[in-house]
Amino acid sequence: MFTNNTIQGFANVETPFYYYDLSVLKNTLDACRDASSKYGFHVHYAMKANFNPKVIDMVQSYGFGADCVSGNEVKAAINHGFSKNKVVFAGVGKSDKEINEALDADIFCFNVESVQELEIINELAAAKGKVAGVAIRINPNVDAHTHHFITTGLDENKFGINTWQLNDVADTLRKLSHINFLGIHFHVGSQITDMEVFRNLCNRINEIQDWFEGRGFNVKILNAGGGLGVDYYHPDTNVPDFESYFKVFSQFLNVKPGQEVHFELGRALVAQSASLIARVLYVKNGQKKNFLILDAGMTELMRPMLYQAYHAIENLSQRSEKHSQPNPNHSLVKYDVVGPICESTDCFRKDVELPQSFRGDLIAIRTAGAYGEVMASNYNLRDKVQSVYADSSI
Repeated sequence: MFTNNTIQGFANVETPFYYYDLSVLKNTLDACRDASSKYGFHVHYAMKANFNPKVIDMVQSYGFGADCVSGNEVKAAINHGFSKNKVVFAGVGKSDKEINEALDADIFCFNVESVQELEIINELAAAKGKVAGVAIRINPNVDAHTHHFITTGLDENKFGINTWQLNDVADTLRKLSHINFLGIHFHVGSQITDMEVFRNLCNRINEIQDWFEGRGFNVKILNAGGGLGVDYYHPDTNVPDFESYFKVFSQFLNVKPGQEVHFELGRALVAQSASLIARVLYVKNGQKKNFLILDAGMTELMRPMLYQAYHAIENLSQRSEKHSQPNPNHSLVKYDVVGPICESTDCFRKDVELPQSFRGDLIAIRTAGAYGEVMASNYNLRDKVQSVYADSSI
């Protein structure tokens, strides 16, 4: 991602900033489109992962749909050219205002997460003389084998409807005249790299669609959600394994004539396209610990503090002319890489081996294109983090 010319160009840019390499984004989108199109699968982009305008515009240009979890995400998707017929509105806590705005926009589908939500959407749609398309989000009780903060498909999670509630769902659907049942929706978690998880999900989807069809419902849509992980440890070498991911669903999902299979991918599409670039403000050397204090912190990238996420960290200023290796003239030192925020949790990683580092050195925190810029805040009255693109002058 970084050439010597690029690193030299950073010298004139105020840090911290997100650096987007749109060629990486394009390669990833190409790989996803090519792998999914083999099977006629429909991909929706999970807007919550990154709503940087240039990122959204490039994703939209591929003809993908949009998976939204707020009314403002629905608006942003439509404003950036996503077809309303490909916009899905998910989320466990949709407000009446958000539902009304989505109804006015004539979006494709609401992913519904409770019986009460079904009733509210029906009531609001009736007031407008409309019929709302819905898919029922169901907890398949499949263990995603990922961090417990980003597991969403177990019975104890707040998301979705548990299988023991399905009789109530079926009874309610039969009563609601302003609801059009489209299908069933699932999402078991994020950052999943074990394909066996998705095979197990397919088995549960097959069982649950048979349950609905056995009670007279026509299941048109099988929405398997997303969750495909990326390789945070090798940011330059691996594109997410879209081929294996979609192949699992092709092999093990029981797709019947006329059915559509939908996916909601976010992280896998955008994570590797961006890095957070910061400068070393101070170096603190102690007897047991050395600290690199950066001008970026949890206000720019929350993931490591929120759920102990790993990001590769590089000192760009201390690399050799080959620009891919640490400068051999500098010995490696272990640093706790921290930010300036007045919170003890404001630490990107502990005991990171880096070349001996100095005030003013440029630091890259890699694979930050998903759940990075979108989570930024102005806590401590910090300035809003800026964005720089590989295709712009720097």
